This record gives sequence, C-alpha cells and structure tokens, in this order.
Amino acid sequence: MVRIKNRYLLVNILYPENELAQKRTQQVPDVVAFNQPTTDNLTAQALLRMVRAEVAFYFGDHGAGAISESLSVKYLSHATSTFILRVSRAHYKFVWAALSLTTTVPVNEGKGCIFSVVRVSGTMRKAEEEAIRRARQNIIKATRIVPGDVNSTLETILGKPESTVDVDMLNESVCDEEEENSMDE
Repeated sequence: MVRIKNRYLLVNILYPENELAQKRTQQVPDVVAFNQPTTDNLTAQALLRMVRAEVAFYFGDHGAGAISESLSVKYLSHATSTFILRVSRAHYKFVWAALSLTTTVPVNEGKGCIFSVVRVSGTMRKAEEEAIRRARQNIIKATRIVPGDVNSTLETILGKPESTVDVDMLNESVCDEEEENSMDE
C-alpha cells in the first residue's frame, strides 16, 4: 500500500494598500495595519474556487487537473488572515505560483492584497505550529511598538474582547517565552 503524500502551505494575506489609508487616519502600528483581519465573507469554498481558477489561468488544463484531486483548505482564520492549504506533493508549486500572482481577495469588491506563502510543510502539525508562532510574534511586535496594554493596540483593529481571560493567558505565555529566551542567553 502506498501512502499519498501531501504538502501543507501556510499562507498569510497581507493588505499593503489599507496600511497607507490607515496611516493617514489613525496612529496604528505598521505591524497591525499590514496584518489586518480578513472579511468574514471569505469562506473556504471561495478560496478553493479562487485557487483553482488562478491555477487554471496560469497553468491551463494541466495545472487544473493536477491539483483538482488533492486541493483543500484545512484551516482558515479571519482574525489573523491566515489559511492552510493541502495539495499533493508533486504539484504544490502550481498553487504556490498562482497564489503569488493573485492580487485580490476572492469576495465581492475584494480588497487588494498579497498572498504570501510563509511555510511549506509535510505535516499539518508543523504548519499549525508555525501559524501559532507567527501570530504570537505579531502580537509581541505590536505591543513593543505601542507601549501599554495589549488591549489598547489590538482593540483598534479587532474590537473590544468579550472576556479578558484569553488576553491574560496570552500575556502569561508571552512573559514565559521572554523569560525562557533570557535564560538561554
């Protein structure tokens, strides 16, 4: 029996055009402005349709047929503008190239964006770990740029949290991580 091997692409959606508009109106850190949440209208099915259409456009019937069986969205986060795609190991470069050339979010009146493939992994677990690590890194960067509470920076983009339990847990994990890094040095 032969195991079917896949690759998992961790993709960030970045919004550089919105960054310029927000700089004029608000004092939001660049890290937060560039990594804005994606609209809730974006669904896994819309992403799949967009990727299939882009691969068919750039690579024709050969590319579309190659990815049709294995392409699926395994994770989609609107808050972090991150998603994970599963595609066959032999054809993941078709999807990577098509995403690199895509410039808008696949929803009505989609905003201009950049799809950045952050990591290609052989397992879903490693892709998830990288997504978590990058989200933590962005939070740390945002809090270092704007002194004060984590809430003050992120509330401007994400709105007021319903409970502070998650924020407190995140603060504790960030402090623990910084202590571990200082001990290693």
